[in-house]
Amino acid sequence: MADLAWRAQEGARRARRSTRAWKVRSSAVIVAAVVLAVLVVPPLVHLDEQAVDLAAKLRPPSWEHPFGTDDVGRDLLLRCVYGLRVSLLVGVVAAVVATVIGTAVGALAAASGGWVDRIVMRLVDVFSSVPHLLLGIFIVAMFRPGVWPVVVSVALTHWLSTARIVRAEVLSLRSRPYVDAAISGGASRLRVAVRHLLPGVLPQAGLAAVLMVPHAIWHESALSFLGLGLPTHQASLGTLVQSSRGTLLAGDWWPTLFPGLFIIVPTLAIAGLAGAWRERINPRRRSELML
Repeated sequence: MADLAWRAQEGARRARRSTRAWKVRSSAVIVAAVVLAVLVVPPLVHLDEQAVDLAAKLRPPSWEHPFGTDDVGRDLLLRCVYGLRVSLLVGVVAAVVATVIGTAVGALAAASGGWVDRIVMRLVDVFSSVPHLLLGIFIVAMFRPGVWPVVVSVALTHWLSTARIVRAEVLSLRSRPYVDAAISGGASRLRVAVRHLLPGVLPQAGLAAVLMVPHAIWHESALSFLGLGLPTHQASLGTLVQSSRGTLLAGDWWPTLFPGLFIIVPTLAIAGLAGAWRERINPRRRSELML
């Protein structure tokens, strides 16, 4: 009976490992296809070269137009690729800026300690109590629609979790024996931070940046859908979904479905790769998943 139970547990562990490996491979393939599409397609076919053809408007998916056409006869697949390129650019830049801000704030709070740490973290709690989308709407409403207002909005609303993660990691590293030895040896605070604390924080900060990219893309899509993000004439996934609302009510489903899939599938793939990275740099989490 014990041997049978062990075999059952071993089979379950192998099934979980196989499922995780399949998810990671699928996510890697999707992310590679997305990167290849946004790098190769736009230089080959310029969006401005797509002439308006009202005779071909709202054609369903076919061999000539795999995603169909929009309400003015333009190829929807090409517009989705361009929209994904813009949304991915906004997401990556905003995630990097937010990670830099969060890393600086978290490291400052942990390294300073005392009243500085308490004040900084209370400010983080105050900003965290405001919904991200509401704060983002307030920020973009002060500027004209465009890429950089959206980047600023996303970056200023997504650095809070990174600040908490970095602060906790720095506090953990400060208690390590080699840090105490460096301080006892007369090393300055700057040297300790650069040589000992920063290298230990970078993996967590990088993971936070990757995990932030899907949230930034969703945030940009929501703002553009509300008409507060990118201008309506600029192809992004949010503007494509927003401009297709009328066609959906008329029964034409493809102008809404495919941009929506371009939002959901790549962001889930990026989140899947980030989850695999998190398991790799977190031995405790990895050992729990192996059980």
